[in-house]
This record gives sequence, C-alpha cells and structure tokens, in this order.
Amino acid sequence: MTWTGSLGERLRGARRDTGAGFVEYAGLMILIAGIFVAIDSLGLDGMISGAIMDAISNVTGG
Repeated sequence: MTWTGSLGERLRGARRDTGAGFVEYAGLMILIAGIFVAIDSLGLDGMISGAIMDAISNVTGG
C-alpha cells in the first residue's frame, strides 16, 4: 500500500485512532485543573475577582 492509499484510509476513517478523543479530553481536563491550581496557589483569585468587580463597576457606573 502506498502512502496515498494509507492517507485516504485515514481520511475516510477506516483506521481511525479509537480512544484518542478520551485521551485528548483527559489531557484538557488535566491542563484546566493545573491552571486552577496555579491561580489558587499564587493567590491570584482575589486579584481576578477584584478586577472583574472593578470592570463591572465601571460599566454600571456604580
């Protein structure tokens, strides 16, 4: 089989990577959890919520 035939099979889904979606989903969840842990450990949560409250106050005029 040539590389073009193999590429065609992959595009049509004949030899798809089964289970790849789960691995990608798990990797994304680990990345998001890491971001939340970093925000919490650096104490950025108060700064972020303060910035959001300031922005809301600027928009509402309060």
